[in-house]
Amino acid sequence: MKGYINIRKECWNLLNSELPDTLHYHSIRHTKSALQNCEEYLSYYKINGIKAKLLRLGVLMHDIGFTVSTHNHEDEGVKIAKRLMLKHKFSQKEIELVSGLIMATKIPQRPKNLLQKIICDVDLDYLGRKDYYEISELLYMEIRENSEIIDRFMWNKIQIDFLIKHYYHTEYAIEKRQPFKEQRINELKEMVKYKKRKFG
Repeated sequence: MKGYINIRKECWNLLNSELPDTLHYHSIRHTKSALQNCEEYLSYYKINGIKAKLLRLGVLMHDIGFTVSTHNHEDEGVKIAKRLMLKHKFSQKEIELVSGLIMATKIPQRPKNLLQKIICDVDLDYLGRKDYYEISELLYMEIRENSEIIDRFMWNKIQIDFLIKHYYHTEYAIEKRQPFKEQRINELKEMVKYKKRKFG
């Protein structure tokens, strides 16, 4: 695929130089982690060739819109993806596929095909992992720094609601991540109950 290596380099340069420092969760660390997680899904579903490369590009660029704005970043990400992909001679069909992948990650997620289901589950993979609390703390820091200030009790309630409403889309994530996510829900519920008992 012509331009694949060059567009990846350009995306990394953009993410490294333009992401705001206040994005503790939506950072380059998240993108690197998502790409690493993506390889598990590619292996599980035996996806290779052009489709694998386009999925990797979608994951690489799914939060690149944050380099422009923290609002509607998916739409901004699609604009950047189209510009870069045209520059590097990707076809219109390939551009549409990657654009669809970026938009599929918008909450609430509504993926329409397997690749979109994979990127959605890759993006929120941490909800069903043991490092959930570490990563959730980064999101809490980001929200407090960029918008309204919420206390820990309210944050836990928000997380419970989000985790309950969220569902994984691929059989891989349902098998590998859903059980741990259920544990996190129960743990957070206990934290909220304890807080209520202690402070009323």
